[in-house]
Amino acid sequence: MHTIDTTAPVVVRLATLVDAPLSTVWSLHTDIDGWPAWNTGIDHAQLDGPAAVGSTFTWRTHGLDITSTLRELVPLRRVVRDGTVEGIVGVHAWTFEETDGGVLVRTEESWSGAPADAATDELATALKTFLENWLGSLKARAEQTA
Repeated sequence: MHTIDTTAPVVVRLATLVDAPLSTVWSLHTDIDGWPAWNTGIDHAQLDGPAAVGSTFTWRTHGLDITSTLRELVPLRRVVRDGTVEGIVGVHAWTFEETDGGVLVRTEESWSGAPADAATDELATALKTFLENWLGSLKARAEQTA
């Protein structure tokens, strides 16, 4: 099982409860090409081929062009991806758990590398804000769709 770098200088963990079917939440999250339609923080996203371990995708957010690789893909349960941009090594894990109240979506991401060492607090704040927006956008679209 792949996981974030818990020793990285920047680590953010968040969760939200989504009142929608697991299949809806999973479909939105794993339709990488569709991210810009519901997540205003993403300008472009394109998966190169099918969604599978080892597949790559390119995406643009906040002026950064990122190439990520899918490292783990457990249908309806877990997605882990990683990538490096401007010296920051990012590892991002998502988990999805059905509960009585809906789907508990957990996200955790680590950033390491010289830029993360040099500006830990600022980057942690930026990452937290980005992930809060992502979770909020996912929740809103999934609940609207359901």
